[in-house]
Amino acid sequence: MSKEDNQFPAGFYWGGATASNQSEGAWQQDGKGETCTDHLTAGTKDIPRRFTKKIHPELVYPSHFAVDHYNQYENDIKLLAEMGFKMYRFSINWTRIFPNGDDEFPNQRGLDHYKKVINCCRKYNIEPLITMFHYEFPYHLTEKWNGWQDRRTIDCFVKYTTTIMTEYQDLVKYWLTFNEINTPLMGAGITISLGMNPETEDLSFGNANEINGAEATKIVNGIHNQFLASARTVIEGRKINPNFQFGCMIASNVVYPYSCKPDDVMAAWQQQQTTNYYCGDVMIRGTYASFTKSYLKKLNATLDIQSDDEKILKEGHTDFYSFSYYMSGCATTDMAILNQNKNIFSTAKNPYLEASEWGWQIDPEGLRYYLNETYNRYQVPMIIVENGLGAKDRLIDGTVHDEYRIDYLRKHIESIHKAIEDGVEVMGYLMWGCIDLTSNSTGEMSKRYGFIYVDMNDKGEGTLARYKKDSFYWYQKLIKTNGTDLT
Repeated sequence: MSKEDNQFPAGFYWGGATASNQSEGAWQQDGKGETCTDHLTAGTKDIPRRFTKKIHPELVYPSHFAVDHYNQYENDIKLLAEMGFKMYRFSINWTRIFPNGDDEFPNQRGLDHYKKVINCCRKYNIEPLITMFHYEFPYHLTEKWNGWQDRRTIDCFVKYTTTIMTEYQDLVKYWLTFNEINTPLMGAGITISLGMNPETEDLSFGNANEINGAEATKIVNGIHNQFLASARTVIEGRKINPNFQFGCMIASNVVYPYSCKPDDVMAAWQQQQTTNYYCGDVMIRGTYASFTKSYLKKLNATLDIQSDDEKILKEGHTDFYSFSYYMSGCATTDMAILNQNKNIFSTAKNPYLEASEWGWQIDPEGLRYYLNETYNRYQVPMIIVENGLGAKDRLIDGTVHDEYRIDYLRKHIESIHKAIEDGVEVMGYLMWGCIDLTSNSTGEMSKRYGFIYVDMNDKGEGTLARYKKDSFYWYQKLIKTNGTDLT
Protein backbone atom coordinates (compact mmCIF):
# COMPACT_ATOMS: atom_id res chain seq x y z
CA MET A 1 0.00 0.00 0.00
CA SER A 2 1.36 3.43 -0.92
CA LYS A 3 1.49 6.30 1.54
CA GLU A 4 -1.21 8.06 -0.48
CA ASP A 5 -3.54 5.08 -0.02
CA ASN A 6 -2.96 5.24 3.72
CA GLN A 7 -3.96 8.89 4.05
CA PHE A 8 -7.09 9.95 5.86
CA PRO A 9 -9.74 12.04 4.06
CA ALA A 10 -8.95 15.67 3.31
CA GLY A 11 -10.24 17.91 6.08
CA PHE A 12 -10.05 15.14 8.68
CA TYR A 13 -10.15 16.66 12.18
CA TRP A 14 -7.09 15.54 14.13
CA GLY A 15 -7.08 16.80 17.69
CA GLY A 16 -7.84 16.13 21.30
CA ALA A 17 -10.35 16.66 24.07
CA THR A 18 -10.70 17.79 27.68
CA ALA A 19 -13.52 18.58 30.10
CA SER A 20 -13.68 21.70 32.22
CA ASN A 21 -14.26 19.84 35.50
CA GLN A 22 -11.14 17.73 34.91
CA SER A 23 -8.82 20.39 33.53
CA GLU A 24 -9.77 23.93 34.55
CA GLY A 25 -9.48 23.97 38.33
CA ALA A 26 -10.17 27.51 39.61
CA TRP A 27 -13.39 26.13 41.04
CA GLN A 28 -14.45 29.36 42.77
CA GLN A 29 -12.80 31.89 40.46
CA ASP A 30 -14.68 34.66 38.62
CA GLY A 31 -18.08 33.86 40.08
CA LYS A 32 -18.28 30.16 39.25
CA GLY A 33 -20.90 28.18 41.18
CA GLU A 34 -20.59 24.67 42.62
CA THR A 35 -21.19 21.55 40.51
CA CYS A 36 -21.91 18.01 41.62
CA THR A 37 -18.41 17.09 40.47
CA ASP A 38 -16.99 19.68 42.88
CA HIS A 39 -18.37 17.44 45.65
CA LEU A 40 -16.51 14.31 44.49
CA THR A 41 -13.43 13.30 46.43
CA ALA A 42 -10.36 11.65 44.95
CA GLY A 43 -10.23 7.87 44.86
CA THR A 44 -8.03 5.13 43.41
CA LYS A 45 -8.57 2.10 41.21
CA ASP A 46 -9.43 0.18 44.41
CA ILE A 47 -11.17 2.88 46.46
CA PRO A 48 -14.30 4.53 44.97
CA ARG A 49 -14.66 8.29 44.81
CA ARG A 50 -17.05 9.69 47.43
CA PHE A 51 -19.80 12.25 46.98
CA THR A 52 -20.06 14.57 50.00
CA LYS A 53 -22.92 17.02 50.39
CA LYS A 54 -20.61 19.36 52.27
CA ILE A 55 -17.05 20.23 51.26
CA HIS A 56 -14.62 18.91 53.88
CA PRO A 57 -11.32 20.85 53.89
CA GLU A 58 -9.32 17.78 54.95
CA LEU A 59 -10.42 15.81 51.85
CA VAL A 60 -9.08 16.09 48.30
CA TYR A 61 -11.51 17.25 45.59
CA PRO A 62 -9.74 16.98 42.22
CA SER A 63 -11.97 19.43 40.31
CA HIS A 64 -10.94 22.20 42.69
CA PHE A 65 -7.41 22.31 41.31
CA ALA A 66 -7.18 20.03 38.23
CA VAL A 67 -4.36 21.40 36.02
CA ASP A 68 -5.35 25.09 36.10
CA HIS A 69 -6.32 25.10 32.42
CA TYR A 70 -8.66 27.99 33.29
CA ASN A 71 -5.68 30.29 33.80
CA GLN A 72 -3.17 28.56 31.52
CA TYR A 73 -5.36 27.98 28.44
CA GLU A 74 -3.31 30.31 26.21
CA ASN A 75 -0.08 28.36 26.69
CA ASP A 76 -1.93 25.04 26.52
CA ILE A 77 -3.66 25.85 23.24
CA LYS A 78 -0.36 27.10 21.85
CA LEU A 79 1.09 23.65 22.57
CA LEU A 80 -1.87 21.99 20.86
CA ALA A 81 -1.28 24.22 17.85
CA GLU A 82 2.39 23.19 17.83
CA MET A 83 1.24 19.60 17.43
CA GLY A 84 -0.90 20.71 14.50
CA PHE A 85 -4.35 20.26 16.05
CA LYS A 86 -7.24 20.82 13.66
CA MET A 87 -9.92 20.58 16.37
CA TYR A 88 -10.04 20.96 20.14
CA ARG A 89 -13.00 19.65 22.10
CA PHE A 90 -13.59 21.29 25.46
CA SER A 91 -16.62 21.92 27.64
CA ILE A 92 -18.22 25.09 28.88
CA ASN A 93 -19.00 24.79 32.57
CA TRP A 94 -22.69 25.61 33.09
CA THR A 95 -21.93 27.11 36.54
CA ARG A 96 -19.46 29.61 35.10
CA ILE A 97 -22.32 31.05 33.03
CA PHE A 98 -25.22 30.56 35.48
CA PRO A 99 -23.60 29.84 38.88
CA ASN A 100 -26.76 28.36 40.41
CA GLY A 101 -28.21 26.98 37.20
CA ASP A 102 -31.41 29.01 37.52
CA ASP A 103 -30.03 32.57 37.79
CA GLU A 104 -31.93 35.40 36.11
CA PHE A 105 -28.86 36.79 34.35
CA PRO A 106 -25.63 35.16 33.14
CA ASN A 107 -22.23 35.74 34.69
CA GLN A 108 -20.44 38.01 32.23
CA ARG A 109 -17.00 36.98 33.47
CA GLY A 110 -17.78 33.40 32.48
CA LEU A 111 -19.01 34.42 29.03
CA ASP A 112 -15.92 36.57 28.50
CA HIS A 113 -13.58 33.79 29.55
CA TYR A 114 -14.85 31.24 27.05
CA LYS A 115 -14.89 33.84 24.29
CA LYS A 116 -11.17 34.31 24.92
CA VAL A 117 -10.62 30.54 24.82
CA ILE A 118 -12.53 30.23 21.54
CA ASN A 119 -10.69 33.18 20.00
CA CYS A 120 -7.40 31.61 21.07
CA CYS A 121 -8.35 28.45 19.18
CA ARG A 122 -9.30 30.52 16.14
CA LYS A 123 -5.98 32.34 16.30
CA TYR A 124 -4.24 29.01 15.62
CA ASN A 125 -6.83 27.79 13.10
CA ILE A 126 -8.12 25.18 15.53
CA GLU A 127 -11.83 24.39 15.17
CA PRO A 128 -13.54 24.42 18.59
CA LEU A 129 -15.95 21.60 19.36
CA ILE A 130 -17.87 22.62 22.45
CA THR A 131 -19.58 20.24 24.84
CA MET A 132 -22.43 22.08 26.53
CA PHE A 133 -22.69 19.63 29.42
CA HIS A 134 -19.80 17.41 30.47
CA TYR A 135 -20.59 16.38 34.06
CA GLU A 136 -20.85 19.98 35.29
CA PHE A 137 -24.30 20.02 36.83
CA PRO A 138 -25.18 22.94 39.16
CA TYR A 139 -25.25 21.61 42.70
CA HIS A 140 -27.91 24.16 43.60
CA LEU A 141 -30.35 22.38 41.25
CA THR A 142 -29.45 19.05 42.82
CA GLU A 143 -30.49 20.39 46.20
CA LYS A 144 -33.53 22.23 44.80
CA TRP A 145 -35.06 19.68 42.41
CA ASN A 146 -32.86 16.57 42.53
CA GLY A 147 -31.42 17.48 39.15
CA TRP A 148 -32.86 16.07 35.96
CA GLN A 149 -35.63 14.28 37.83
CA ASP A 150 -37.56 17.57 37.56
CA ARG A 151 -38.74 18.91 34.19
CA ARG A 152 -38.07 22.50 35.30
CA THR A 153 -34.38 21.74 34.80
CA ILE A 154 -35.05 21.59 31.05
CA ASP A 155 -35.93 25.30 30.89
CA CYS A 156 -32.82 26.19 32.92
CA PHE A 157 -30.60 24.23 30.57
CA VAL A 158 -32.14 25.69 27.41
CA LYS A 159 -31.71 29.20 28.83
CA TYR A 160 -28.03 28.42 29.41
CA THR A 161 -27.44 26.85 25.99
CA THR A 162 -29.33 29.59 24.16
CA THR A 163 -27.18 32.14 25.97
CA ILE A 164 -23.87 30.61 24.90
CA MET A 165 -25.05 29.88 21.34
CA THR A 166 -26.10 33.51 20.96
CA GLU A 167 -22.84 34.75 22.48
CA TYR A 168 -20.61 32.61 20.24
CA GLN A 169 -22.82 32.28 17.17
CA ASP A 170 -20.14 33.53 14.76
CA LEU A 171 -17.23 31.71 16.43
CA VAL A 172 -18.42 28.13 16.92
CA LYS A 173 -19.90 25.70 14.40
CA TYR A 174 -19.82 22.31 16.17
CA TRP A 175 -21.68 21.59 19.42
CA LEU A 176 -22.28 18.49 21.57
CA THR A 177 -25.29 18.84 23.85
CA PHE A 178 -24.65 16.11 26.47
CA ASN A 179 -21.55 14.08 27.21
CA GLU A 180 -22.00 10.28 27.43
CA ILE A 181 -25.74 10.64 27.91
CA ASN A 182 -26.16 6.85 28.20
CA THR A 183 -23.89 6.17 31.20
CA PRO A 184 -26.74 6.21 33.79
CA LEU A 185 -28.31 3.28 31.93
CA MET A 186 -25.16 1.35 32.82
CA GLY A 187 -25.60 2.22 36.49
CA ALA A 188 -22.87 4.87 36.51
CA GLY A 189 -22.70 8.65 36.50
CA ILE A 190 -26.15 9.07 38.05
CA THR A 191 -24.99 11.96 40.22
CA ILE A 192 -22.55 13.69 37.88
CA SER A 193 -24.70 13.19 34.77
CA LEU A 194 -28.25 13.42 36.10
CA GLY A 195 -27.52 15.63 39.09
CA MET A 196 -29.36 13.30 41.44
CA ASN A 197 -28.35 12.79 45.06
CA PRO A 198 -26.82 9.31 45.40
CA GLU A 199 -28.14 6.64 47.71
CA THR A 200 -24.62 6.22 49.06
CA GLU A 201 -21.54 8.41 49.17
CA ASP A 202 -19.63 6.21 46.71
CA LEU A 203 -19.62 7.25 43.07
CA SER A 204 -19.27 3.59 42.03
CA PHE A 205 -18.24 4.50 38.50
CA GLY A 206 -16.43 1.20 38.02
CA ASN A 207 -18.24 -2.14 38.30
CA ALA A 208 -21.54 -0.45 37.57
CA ASN A 209 -24.73 -1.37 39.37
CA GLU A 210 -27.80 -2.97 37.82
CA ILE A 211 -30.76 -0.58 37.83
CA ASN A 212 -34.35 -1.61 38.47
CA GLY A 213 -37.71 -0.40 39.74
CA ALA A 214 -38.01 3.06 41.30
CA GLU A 215 -34.36 3.89 40.64
CA ALA A 216 -34.68 2.88 36.99
CA THR A 217 -37.83 5.00 36.65
CA LYS A 218 -35.95 8.04 37.95
CA ILE A 219 -33.07 7.38 35.57
CA VAL A 220 -35.06 6.83 32.36
CA ASN A 221 -37.15 9.93 33.06
CA GLY A 222 -34.06 11.95 33.92
CA ILE A 223 -32.51 10.94 30.60
CA HIS A 224 -35.82 11.68 28.85
CA ASN A 225 -35.65 15.21 30.25
CA GLN A 226 -32.09 15.49 28.91
CA PHE A 227 -33.32 14.30 25.50
CA LEU A 228 -35.91 17.08 25.53
CA ALA A 229 -33.35 19.66 26.66
CA SER A 230 -31.02 18.58 23.87
CA ALA A 231 -33.77 18.66 21.23
CA ARG A 232 -34.96 22.10 22.30
CA THR A 233 -31.37 23.34 22.25
CA VAL A 234 -30.95 22.06 18.69
CA ILE A 235 -34.23 23.67 17.61
CA GLU A 236 -33.25 27.03 19.13
CA GLY A 237 -29.68 26.76 17.84
CA ARG A 238 -30.78 26.35 14.26
CA LYS A 239 -32.73 29.60 14.61
CA ILE A 240 -29.65 31.40 15.93
CA ASN A 241 -27.35 30.09 13.20
CA PRO A 242 -28.57 27.67 10.53
CA ASN A 243 -24.96 26.58 9.96
CA PHE A 244 -24.62 25.11 13.45
CA GLN A 245 -23.91 21.38 13.53
CA PHE A 246 -25.04 19.39 16.57
CA GLY A 247 -23.83 16.00 17.73
CA CYS A 248 -24.91 13.44 20.26
CA MET A 249 -22.23 11.90 22.47
CA ILE A 250 -22.48 8.25 23.50
CA ALA A 251 -20.22 6.18 25.74
CA SER A 252 -19.67 3.27 23.37
CA ASN A 253 -20.44 -0.10 24.87
CA VAL A 254 -18.94 -2.79 22.65
CA VAL A 255 -20.13 -6.16 23.92
CA TYR A 256 -19.20 -9.56 22.51
CA PRO A 257 -20.82 -12.86 23.50
CA TYR A 258 -18.53 -14.66 25.95
CA SER A 259 -19.23 -17.90 24.10
CA CYS A 260 -21.15 -19.02 21.03
CA LYS A 261 -23.93 -20.29 23.29
CA PRO A 262 -27.13 -18.70 21.92
CA ASP A 263 -28.00 -17.27 25.34
CA ASP A 264 -24.68 -15.39 25.43
CA VAL A 265 -25.15 -14.12 21.88
CA MET A 266 -28.59 -12.79 22.74
CA ALA A 267 -27.32 -11.24 25.99
CA ALA A 268 -24.60 -9.37 24.06
CA TRP A 269 -27.08 -8.18 21.45
CA GLN A 270 -29.51 -6.96 24.11
CA GLN A 271 -26.84 -5.10 26.05
CA GLN A 272 -25.60 -3.25 22.99
CA GLN A 273 -29.16 -2.38 22.01
CA THR A 274 -30.07 -0.94 25.37
CA THR A 275 -26.86 0.87 26.27
CA ASN A 276 -25.94 2.18 22.80
CA TYR A 277 -29.10 2.46 20.73
CA TYR A 278 -31.65 3.43 23.38
CA CYS A 279 -30.02 6.86 23.52
CA GLY A 280 -28.57 6.86 19.99
CA ASP A 281 -31.96 6.37 18.37
CA VAL A 282 -33.55 9.28 20.22
CA MET A 283 -30.62 11.61 19.56
CA ILE A 284 -30.12 10.73 15.88
CA ARG A 285 -33.53 9.49 14.72
CA GLY A 286 -35.64 11.54 17.09
CA THR A 287 -37.62 8.56 18.32
CA TYR A 288 -37.29 5.78 20.86
CA ALA A 289 -36.05 2.38 19.68
CA SER A 290 -38.55 -0.39 18.97
CA PHE A 291 -37.31 -2.43 21.95
CA THR A 292 -38.05 0.36 24.47
CA LYS A 293 -41.32 -1.21 25.63
CA SER A 294 -39.76 -4.57 26.52
CA TYR A 295 -36.68 -2.86 27.98
CA LEU A 296 -38.75 -0.72 30.35
CA LYS A 297 -40.74 -3.80 31.36
CA LYS A 298 -37.49 -5.60 32.20
CA LEU A 299 -36.40 -2.61 34.31
CA ASN A 300 -39.82 -2.35 36.00
CA ALA A 301 -39.69 1.30 34.96
CA THR A 302 -42.34 3.74 33.75
CA LEU A 303 -41.50 6.45 31.22
CA ASP A 304 -43.48 9.70 31.45
CA ILE A 305 -43.91 10.99 27.89
CA GLN A 306 -46.11 14.08 27.77
CA SER A 307 -47.91 15.82 24.92
CA ASP A 308 -45.56 17.39 22.34
CA ASP A 309 -42.54 15.43 23.65
CA GLU A 310 -42.39 13.19 20.58
CA LYS A 311 -42.69 16.17 18.23
CA ILE A 312 -39.87 18.01 20.00
CA LEU A 313 -37.57 14.96 19.92
CA LYS A 314 -38.22 14.44 16.22
CA GLU A 315 -37.57 18.06 15.30
CA GLY A 316 -34.49 18.40 17.50
CA HIS A 317 -32.49 15.37 16.37
CA THR A 318 -28.73 15.82 16.07
CA ASP A 319 -26.67 15.95 12.87
CA PHE A 320 -23.70 13.72 13.64
CA TYR A 321 -22.72 10.93 16.01
CA SER A 322 -19.83 11.34 18.43
CA PHE A 323 -18.68 8.82 20.99
CA SER A 324 -16.02 7.79 23.47
CA TYR A 325 -14.21 4.49 23.02
CA TYR A 326 -11.89 2.90 25.56
CA MET A 327 -12.67 -0.81 25.88
CA SER A 328 -14.99 -3.70 25.15
CA GLY A 329 -16.52 -6.43 27.29
CA CYS A 330 -18.29 -9.77 27.06
CA ALA A 331 -21.84 -10.73 27.95
CA THR A 332 -22.66 -14.07 29.52
CA THR A 333 -25.61 -15.66 31.26
CA ASP A 334 -23.21 -17.70 33.40
CA MET A 335 -23.11 -15.72 36.65
CA ALA A 336 -20.11 -17.68 37.93
CA ILE A 337 -18.03 -16.47 34.98
CA LEU A 338 -19.32 -12.92 35.31
CA ASN A 339 -18.68 -12.66 39.04
CA GLN A 340 -15.16 -14.07 38.74
CA ASN A 341 -14.12 -11.94 35.76
CA LYS A 342 -16.17 -8.76 36.03
CA ASN A 343 -15.05 -5.84 33.89
CA ILE A 344 -16.23 -2.23 34.11
CA PHE A 345 -19.95 -1.73 33.35
CA SER A 346 -20.80 -5.26 34.54
CA THR A 347 -19.42 -7.16 31.57
CA ALA A 348 -17.06 -10.12 31.71
CA LYS A 349 -13.38 -9.75 30.87
CA ASN A 350 -12.32 -10.99 27.46
CA PRO A 351 -9.66 -13.72 27.83
CA TYR A 352 -8.09 -12.69 24.50
CA LEU A 353 -7.36 -9.07 25.47
CA GLU A 354 -4.75 -7.33 27.59
CA ALA A 355 -5.73 -4.59 30.02
CA SER A 356 -4.36 -1.31 31.33
CA GLU A 357 -3.16 -0.98 34.92
CA TRP A 358 -6.71 0.15 35.79
CA GLY A 359 -8.27 -2.97 34.28
CA TRP A 360 -9.60 -1.36 31.09
CA GLN A 361 -9.22 -3.97 28.37
CA ILE A 362 -7.48 -2.78 25.20
CA ASP A 363 -9.32 -3.66 21.99
CA PRO A 364 -8.39 -1.61 18.88
CA GLU A 365 -10.34 -3.91 16.56
CA GLY A 366 -13.46 -3.23 18.61
CA LEU A 367 -13.30 0.39 17.45
CA ARG A 368 -13.59 -0.68 13.81
CA TYR A 369 -16.47 -2.98 14.76
CA TYR A 370 -18.31 -0.21 16.60
CA LEU A 371 -17.82 2.33 13.80
CA ASN A 372 -19.24 -0.09 11.24
CA GLU A 373 -22.15 -1.27 13.38
CA THR A 374 -23.22 2.23 14.35
CA TYR A 375 -22.74 3.83 10.93
CA ASN A 376 -24.76 1.08 9.28
CA ARG A 377 -27.61 1.90 11.68
CA TYR A 378 -27.62 5.70 11.41
CA GLN A 379 -25.81 6.68 8.19
CA VAL A 380 -24.63 10.02 9.62
CA PRO A 381 -21.06 11.34 9.99
CA MET A 382 -19.18 9.96 13.00
CA ILE A 383 -16.36 11.35 15.10
CA ILE A 384 -14.35 9.76 17.91
CA VAL A 385 -14.21 12.43 20.61
CA GLU A 386 -12.55 10.36 23.35
CA ASN A 387 -9.98 7.58 23.11
CA GLY A 388 -6.79 7.15 25.06
CA LEU A 389 -4.69 5.22 27.52
CA GLY A 390 -4.51 6.09 31.19
CA ALA A 391 -1.07 5.18 32.53
CA LYS A 392 1.47 6.06 35.22
CA ASP A 393 4.01 8.17 33.34
CA ARG A 394 7.53 8.85 34.61
CA LEU A 395 9.05 12.27 33.99
CA ILE A 396 12.75 11.78 33.21
CA ASP A 397 14.98 14.71 32.20
CA GLY A 398 12.02 16.84 31.21
CA THR A 399 10.14 14.31 29.12
CA VAL A 400 8.17 11.06 29.25
CA HIS A 401 9.09 8.06 27.10
CA ASP A 402 5.54 6.80 26.57
CA GLU A 403 5.98 4.28 23.77
CA TYR A 404 3.12 2.29 25.35
CA ARG A 405 0.76 5.20 24.62
CA ILE A 406 2.05 5.59 21.08
CA ASP A 407 1.48 1.88 20.48
CA TYR A 408 -2.07 2.13 21.87
CA LEU A 409 -2.95 5.14 19.72
CA ARG A 410 -1.32 3.72 16.60
CA LYS A 411 -3.40 0.54 16.74
CA HIS A 412 -6.65 2.43 17.31
CA ILE A 413 -5.95 4.88 14.50
CA GLU A 414 -5.16 1.98 12.17
CA SER A 415 -8.59 0.55 13.03
CA ILE A 416 -10.23 3.88 12.20
CA HIS A 417 -8.55 3.84 8.80
CA LYS A 418 -9.84 0.32 8.18
CA ALA A 419 -13.36 1.50 9.06
CA ILE A 420 -13.05 4.36 6.59
CA GLU A 421 -11.99 1.84 3.95
CA ASP A 422 -15.08 -0.17 4.91
CA GLY A 423 -17.15 2.87 3.93
CA VAL A 424 -17.73 4.58 7.28
CA GLU A 425 -17.84 8.39 7.15
CA VAL A 426 -15.48 9.48 9.94
CA MET A 427 -15.04 13.21 10.55
CA GLY A 428 -12.13 13.11 12.94
CA TYR A 429 -10.24 11.67 15.86
CA LEU A 430 -9.92 13.56 19.17
CA MET A 431 -7.65 11.86 21.66
CA TRP A 432 -8.85 12.07 25.26
CA GLY A 433 -6.96 14.10 27.80
CA CYS A 434 -4.50 15.65 25.34
CA ILE A 435 -3.15 17.57 28.33
CA ASP A 436 -2.82 15.53 31.53
CA LEU A 437 -5.92 16.00 33.68
CA THR A 438 -7.64 14.41 36.63
CA SER A 439 -9.37 11.09 35.98
CA ASN A 440 -13.17 11.09 36.01
CA SER A 441 -13.51 7.49 37.16
CA THR A 442 -10.99 7.57 40.01
CA GLY A 443 -10.13 11.24 40.52
CA GLU A 444 -6.43 10.48 40.23
CA MET A 445 -3.88 12.73 38.56
CA SER A 446 -1.49 9.81 38.33
CA LYS A 447 -3.76 8.13 35.76
CA ARG A 448 -2.37 10.19 32.89
CA TYR A 449 -3.57 10.35 29.30
CA GLY A 450 -1.94 13.36 27.71
CA PHE A 451 0.65 14.26 25.12
CA ILE A 452 1.64 16.96 27.61
CA TYR A 453 2.78 16.07 31.12
CA VAL A 454 1.62 18.37 33.92
CA ASP A 455 3.59 18.53 37.16
CA MET A 456 0.76 17.86 39.59
CA ASN A 457 0.13 14.94 41.93
CA ASP A 458 -3.02 13.29 43.26
CA LYS A 459 -3.19 15.70 46.21
CA GLY A 460 -3.05 18.82 44.03
CA GLU A 461 0.61 19.48 44.76
CA GLY A 462 3.05 20.51 42.04
CA THR A 463 4.45 23.33 39.93
CA LEU A 464 1.91 22.89 37.08
CA ALA A 465 4.82 23.05 34.62
CA ARG A 466 4.11 21.50 31.22
CA TYR A 467 6.45 19.00 29.52
CA LYS A 468 6.19 17.44 26.06
CA LYS A 469 6.11 13.64 26.03
CA ASP A 470 7.47 11.46 23.21
CA SER A 471 3.87 11.00 22.07
CA PHE A 472 3.66 14.77 21.52
CA TYR A 473 6.15 14.56 18.66
CA TRP A 474 4.65 11.32 17.36
CA TYR A 475 1.20 12.89 17.07
CA GLN A 476 2.71 16.03 15.53
CA LYS A 477 4.24 13.89 12.78
CA LEU A 478 1.03 11.91 12.34
CA ILE A 479 -1.04 15.07 11.83
CA LYS A 480 1.52 16.59 9.47
CA THR A 481 1.27 13.52 7.22
CA ASN A 482 -2.55 13.19 7.63
CA GLY A 483 -2.22 9.74 9.11
CA THR A 484 0.38 8.46 6.65
CA ASP A 485 3.30 8.17 9.09
CA LEU A 486 2.33 5.97 12.04
CA THR A 487 5.88 4.95 12.91
